[in-house]
Amino acid sequence: AKIIEIAKRLSLQAARGGAGREKLCEKHREALKLFCEDDQTPICLVCRESQAHRLHAVVPIEEAAEEHKEKFQAHVQILKERREKLLGLKVAEEGKSL
Repeated sequence: AKIIEIAKRLSLQAARGGAGREKLCEKHREALKLFCEDDQTPICLVCRESQAHRLHAVVPIEEAAEEHKEKFQAHVQILKERREKLLGLKVAEEGKSL
């Protein structure tokens, strides 16, 4: 659930408002161009220099989005494989019960 939440926040649509305009930091009215790894949230350049994020690991938002997208896809693949295995077991058990 947390990965899905992060992926939603980092999707291109979430990072952009309206007609291609970037979403702005509510506090500083600056573009959200960075992603704070520690807080798992998009931040602006001013936030990066603030006490709240100064010592945190920060990456460009596009890089974080790609990384989280890859993790999300890996988890989806694992879940698909588990589903296939469970469906196979279900069919086998239904065959035994008949």
